[in-house]
Amino acid sequence: MTTAPTDQVSDGFAFGTFEADGGVFPGFVVADRVYDVRAVMPGIRQTGDLFAEWDAAIDAIAAVAEDAAALAGLEGRPLDAVRTLPPVQPVGPILAAGANYREHILQMSVAHRLGRSDATDDELWAEAAVENDERRRSGDPYVWTGIPSAVSGAYDDVRLPDVGEQIDWELELGVVIGRTAHRVAPEDAFDYVAGYTIVNDITSRTLVPRDDMALIGTDWFRAKNQPTFFPTGPYLVPARFVADPTALGIRLTLNGEVMQNATTDDLLFDIPSLISYASSVAILRPGDLLITGSPAGNGSHWKRFLRDGDVMEASITGLGAQRTVVRGPSGVLPPWQLSRER
Repeated sequence: MTTAPTDQVSDGFAFGTFEADGGVFPGFVVADRVYDVRAVMPGIRQTGDLFAEWDAAIDAIAAVAEDAAALAGLEGRPLDAVRTLPPVQPVGPILAAGANYREHILQMSVAHRLGRSDATDDELWAEAAVENDERRRSGDPYVWTGIPSAVSGAYDDVRLPDVGEQIDWELELGVVIGRTAHRVAPEDAFDYVAGYTIVNDITSRTLVPRDDMALIGTDWFRAKNQPTFFPTGPYLVPARFVADPTALGIRLTLNGEVMQNATTDDLLFDIPSLISYASSVAILRPGDLLITGSPAGNGSHWKRFLRDGDVMEASITGLGAQRTVVRGPSGVLPPWQLSRER
């Protein structure tokens, strides 16, 4: 059993998916206890079922969660007595906004020498600032996709891959879509948000470049979609309990040392812009997870990447906290890589 750190949800309650006594159940969390949603709403079998009548579901659970007598009549389990799974089940696709915190972009431009070969660090920073301010004014977000099998729980181990090095962290605010969205205007975008969660977008930096395919350049599939590369949760906090998603503290520590410490107000493209843009290309479905980019302070900046035995602790205001232990690679290459000429 993985023991959860103390998780603080600012107001109301949060949804999640939990395992106990060999079974998996949709739960709602009040204080430090979790209750089975099915005891209040018998027709619900998994958290994804809630999206069919999302507001009504929140009202039904709130009527119990806010009534001490009603809550006392339900069987609640301590959070440290259950295993916490990714909160939304079934796990859906991930729509990920890359390079979307302004300071992070500028740090990466310097760390990876993205610019003139003869430029100083200060010049690279200044030139990247001009370029990205223009992109915010007239350009588009950069969005790529992740796959469900890469998603893990908020307290699960992160496994270093057998292929790929320089494994990096990127703590992000996750936005869960609550109803089908297509060609949504920015001013209407929040109407499509069910709630928020925490995601750590793990990346193998050495697998991003594709020198063998210069016209394509980058390979996000292999760099970001390996098993356990998206620790997600612990909870889905309904949007009605998050007063201002642009004013949340976002913090990640590595072995107790602060690496990322920012607020969600530094987004190059804000949440409505991301939803509007993504829905201009694709039809977004309930349960889809949009991650909004990571603030400054990842391993590329610190020149320190994940190692066996590292402990990451990550939190976002009002959404709880993650604690993940890094484990080393298996030491066995997959058959494909074994088949390649060396």
